[in-house]
Amino acid sequence: MTIADNIAVIRDRMARAAQRCGRNAAEVALVAVTKTHPAEMVRQAWQAGVTTVGENYIQEACDKIAALADCPLSWHFIGHLQTNKAKIAVALFDLIHGVDSLKLAREVDKQAAKIGKIQSILIQVNVSGEATKSGTTEEAALELIRDAGRLEHLRVRGLMTMPPFFDQPERARPYFAALRRLRDRIRAEAVAGVDMVELSMGMTGDFEVAIEEGATLVRIGTAIFGPRQAREA
Repeated sequence: MTIADNIAVIRDRMARAAQRCGRNAAEVALVAVTKTHPAEMVRQAWQAGVTTVGENYIQEACDKIAALADCPLSWHFIGHLQTNKAKIAVALFDLIHGVDSLKLAREVDKQAAKIGKIQSILIQVNVSGEATKSGTTEEAALELIRDAGRLEHLRVRGLMTMPPFFDQPERARPYFAALRRLRDRIRAEAVAGVDMVELSMGMTGDFEVAIEEGATLVRIGTAIFGPRQAREA
């Protein structure tokens, strides 16, 4: 199957998942995750209708964005962002999915101020509590969002999470549901400077369950582009 075929299958599955839970499929955006895949494959995805691309590595994103300058794509950063890379990330990305500390939020705000930009971000929450995963805790999320909401050059747009890996997608459901409940609690607080509209959750193995639990952004890589390719040293 071609990349275009894969995207068509994914969009159909997304629509069916939305229908099962009474949602409008238009509420859920596909973020094509292109890490380790070449720019030409990203171009094929764009030609097949993809408008949003997710990247995990700053240098790889720099190269691809330059190579695809003629393609009107929205670029999202979805990896763990190091503070010293915030300047580049702010220059390149429309949405940063993984802000998980006030220190990082302040640095993103500082770099956005330098170029007169309001940078959209998501707060990453480690709902599983796994030590190997980035993210603030559920308990600390509201305070972090209140603090980030006071920063003039940031706009908190919602939450992001990565559940544990399971062979059975249903086992990820409680983690997605927990993020949705957290979103709802934070939304009820009506924090100034915060638009709690996005839930970034769900990948190739579990995106349908994520949609059923309220995802607005699903991050799909393998099902579109195939297995990750080896990165050059």
